[in-house]
Amino acid sequence: MTDTANPTLDPQDDEISLLDLLQTIVDNLRLLILGPLVVGLAALGISFAIAPTFTAQTSFLPPQQQQGMAASMLASLGALGGLAGAATGLKNPADQYVAFLKSNRIKDALIDRFNLMDRYDAEFKANARKTLEANVKIASGKDGFITVAVDDTNPQMAADMANAHVEELTRLMGRLAVTEAQQRRQFFEKQLLQTKDKLAQAEIQLKQTGITSDVLKANPQSALAAVAALQAQVTVQEVKLGAMRGYLAETAPDFKQALTELANLRNQLAKQSQNTPTGQGDVQGDYVTKYREFKYQETLFELFAKQFEMAKVDESREGATIQVLDKAELPELKNKPKKALIAILATLATGFALLLFVFIRQALRNANQDQESAQKLATLKASWHKAFGKPI
Repeated sequence: MTDTANPTLDPQDDEISLLDLLQTIVDNLRLLILGPLVVGLAALGISFAIAPTFTAQTSFLPPQQQQGMAASMLASLGALGGLAGAATGLKNPADQYVAFLKSNRIKDALIDRFNLMDRYDAEFKANARKTLEANVKIASGKDGFITVAVDDTNPQMAADMANAHVEELTRLMGRLAVTEAQQRRQFFEKQLLQTKDKLAQAEIQLKQTGITSDVLKANPQSALAAVAALQAQVTVQEVKLGAMRGYLAETAPDFKQALTELANLRNQLAKQSQNTPTGQGDVQGDYVTKYREFKYQETLFELFAKQFEMAKVDESREGATIQVLDKAELPELKNKPKKALIAILATLATGFALLLFVFIRQALRNANQDQESAQKLATLKASWHKAFGKPI
């Protein structure tokens, strides 16, 4: 009895022969060469029809803050010096100026200035913003400089828009308190105006008591002036503590020292108030009260005025102006399209696609020659037609 063994398939029958692949390439060599070449030449021709894009770039140095100088100047001032800590220092000013340049306020100003709604054929301003954002590249370098690069088909328009970014940023800075000194100047200016109004009201009420300026000169009421000065110092210290709560814990040594100073001032005020004569009669008592209020507002006004003037000096010394290093000029060379790169990429992509196509086509031809593979292909084709409702 002879054993009948099942025939075994040669593993080499399922392997892809490199010679077969090479033969497939040679058989389709004309298609693989002429096809990518034709597509590459066509892409090169189309690139000539694309409007060239020019890039204009400007670079500038944002305002530099000198917080060490500001702190040293405030340290020599007295009661209101601690308010400087309430102004928020900027850890990285360049990043903040980049955010300003990318803000909708500057984008809208540029859109209105250059009529970009019509230029970009945008129906809504939101669409114009997106197009503008795609054409503008803003970046800050490690050297602290900020660069603004603008792409446009018109070289003059590209240069004008790049320079306009710096101009619009300058206008925006004029309306915002950006640097630490600007924030302090804005704060003290607001306090000064409020105190000025209160001082004027206190002076009017004092004059209504019937006490003339000659009487005030003859009887300056030094005791009342001292009480008013202490009241002003207490108010200043309270404002200082309120500002310190924003950036210091209550257990911090500076905060505890400020609390101690406030307690001492309140004790001195209490003692001074007890030793101050209140006067006799309604008229004199009314005069004393209003005179004390007048001196209180006058002392506050002097303190805030001193701080406001010092903040203005500090702001001017910080260099709050933008220093342009390279102004955007008319670009001479186009940036896009890169015709050679387009032609090369189109040629390579077409060559890869055609190579994949001839391999798949040859594989289908080989499958049709095998009965089992041909049956599988027929079944797959029937399922495909059935899935899309086509007749078999």
